[in-house]
Amino acid sequence: MKAQDYKEMPLRPVQTDGAESVSMRWLISQKEAPNFVMRMFEVAKNGHTPLHSHETEHEVFILEGQGELVYENEKKPFRTGYVVYVEPNKMHQFRNTGESTLKFICLIPNN
Repeated sequence: MKAQDYKEMPLRPVQTDGAESVSMRWLISQKEAPNFVMRMFEVAKNGHTPLHSHETEHEVFILEGQGELVYENEKKPFRTGYVVYVEPNKMHQFRNTGESTLKFICLIPNN
């Protein structure tokens, strides 16, 4: 069982090639849950996650801000309250197109 304020969890910079002004908190880690992990990302103004693909799906909920999902060869705008599903093995990137920090929750399988 876990019940904790997310602000108590460390916010660490994402140091992956292609990431720009992105930080992440592990809300529920691989050590805590057998099936899924939960992360919270913060993307500063003009920042973005790397353009990448992987074998696992992503379920995302946009908490604050606005941006666009680069998905394969398309761009899909989103804002606070949007839900985003990224299929496995699809090229994708989250970009902050707004004036404030973009914050989103991302769930992925614990593989």
